[in-house]
This record gives sequence, structure tokens and C-alpha cells, in this order.
Amino acid sequence: MRVLTSEGSDVVGIDTLGSEATQVVGSITDRPLLRDCMHGVDAVIHTVTLHKPHIGTHSYQQFVDTNVTGTLALLEESIGARVGSFVFTSTTSLYGRANVPAPGNPAVWIDEEVVPIPKNIYGATKRAAEDLCQLYHVEHGLPCLILQTSRFFLEPDDNPEI
Repeated sequence: MRVLTSEGSDVVGIDTLGSEATQVVGSITDRPLLRDCMHGVDAVIHTVTLHKPHIGTHSYQQFVDTNVTGTLALLEESIGARVGSFVFTSTTSLYGRANVPAPGNPAVWIDEEVVPIPKNIYGATKRAAEDLCQLYHVEHGLPCLILQTSRFFLEPDDNPEI
């Protein structure tokens, strides 16, 4: 948001908490709010998520509401507004149980051939959101880019010895 704004781009940041990068305070599950915000939008950069640390403070339903239903709402409103591109920030955490090295190997090489096996609600909801992006690309032609970013937080449950 800071870079786009500093370069003169007309941006709209939506968040449940106000900040210098937030122009609209609200939820991505609020369809009328999204619809109002989508007028004239060329691209959506979807970074909203409940993260791994929220597992201890939020219910599974809240993860589904934000990470899956929120993504669906953004995709549908993007189609309705004829948005030209959709960027979704996902996570390598969705690989979960697939990220266990074979005996004698120090690590697992993750590429497009590895099938994600989520280990927690965070990974499961991010995988479901990725699937929705794929579906909207195929069914509606919405250009979608999925970025599987590395981890931002320590994730001790990914270590089978803990």
C-alpha cells in the first residue's frame, strides 16, 4: 500500500482495523461494502487472512469466514466489477504434512508437483481459497496469481518432534 500510494496509484485498502494504509474499515465478508469499493478497480491484491498465530485466539469458523468466505466474496465481486486481475497471497504452510523429508533426507523440495496436505485450519483454509481462485480463473476467466509466501511466524507444529 505504501509503495503503490507513493507511486501515485489510486488504491483502496480495506481492513477491520484502521491504519495509515486503510481507507475503508470493514470486513471482506461484507458484500455491499465490497461492491461499493470495487467501482473502477482494475486489480485486487488480496492479503487479508487469519494467520497461524490466530489458531489460539480464533475459532475454526472464523478462519473459514475470513480465509474462505472472504476470498469467495472478493472473487465474486471482482467478477461483477469486471476486475482485470486478482492476486492472492497464500502460504507455504498449506503443504503441512507433505513437508516431511523422507528418511535420510534433510529437507523436502516443494514445487508444483507436491500435493498440499494441510496440518491445521490455517493451511486448510488457505488451500481452499487457492482452489477458489483456480475455479474462478477457469469458470470466469479471471486472471488470478497465487503467491505462496514463506512463513512469517514460528510454526512449531510443523516440527514432528515437538
